Amino acid sequence: MPTASDRRIALLGTGIMGAHMARRLAQAGFHVTAWNRNGDKAGKLAPFRVKIAASPSAACADADVVIVMLSDGPVVEQVLFSADQTGKKPAEVMASGSVLVVMSSIPVETCQAQAPRLATRGVHYIDAPVSGGEPGARDGTLAIMAGGDRKVVDGIADVFAAMGRVTRIGPVGTGQMTKLANQIIVGATMVGVAEALHFATRGGADVAAVREALMGGFADSRILNIHGERMVERNFVPGGPAEYQLKDLRTAKALATASGMQFTLLDCLVAMFGDMIDQFGPGLDVAGILQEVERRSGCAPGKPSAKASP
Repeated sequence: MPTASDRRIALLGTGIMGAHMARRLAQAGFHVTAWNRNGDKAGKLAPFRVKIAASPSAACADADVVIVMLSDGPVVEQVLFSADQTGKKPAEVMASGSVLVVMSSIPVETCQAQAPRLATRGVHYIDAPVSGGEPGARDGTLAIMAGGDRKVVDGIADVFAAMGRVTRIGPVGTGQMTKLANQIIVGATMVGVAEALHFATRGGADVAAVREALMGGFADSRILNIHGERMVERNFVPGGPAEYQLKDLRTAKALATASGMQFTLLDCLVAMFGDMIDQFGPGLDVAGILQEVERRSGCAPGKPSAKASP
């Protein structure tokens, strides 16, 4: 079995998550080549002995494993299957026997359409979206949800181990399905934490003390811990951009509708995160949903209710 020092890994997309993932893979001993549309972002990885490629096809040409961490389905499709500035298509330069791991959150049907196209070239396809946000990518504690052949997933277990904990769910597409389920829970919990903190604040409670009191009880969660702290501090600089949360919620809703299902809570979440971005603009962390909760409640942030007890 190949060791880390033998594996050549290409990572396409070095944004908030991808940069940490590339760094951790390099620190684990893999030969990592990174590409990003904004070359300056990829360039910051050079001190970690990450090779920087000028094009996605150059990154993929001699890779044993290609990891994709791009923003959405259309971007993944365009980068992999369209000719880049060299005139080559990354999906067509990948070697037979190599593995493509799509760790972006993209529609289930996109994965299921892409996998056969790679299979004709002898390239294995795994969809492996993640949960854990920037802290998980930074610390190597991501929850990785993999769809694809079990032997292929097991065969690159050391690659996944550098980034977090992998669970093989089922065939291609089931990783994305699980990520959508994750996003329903995340979105619902995020709104629940925001409403709870705002509710207590309007009653005159100290919001930081409320969060501290709830931690450790049945209401505790990573969202209360990490994003609850962001809400207390009103720090909405993105670790997890709200636009990506909304994208995934809309994808889940479309898939549910196509499958003949309707979910009241999911519809509500799509509406709330959509209104948040319409009202406060893009570029906010998901914790910024607190602002939409405040807007809908008709109360300015930090303003106690007129009925608050002294």
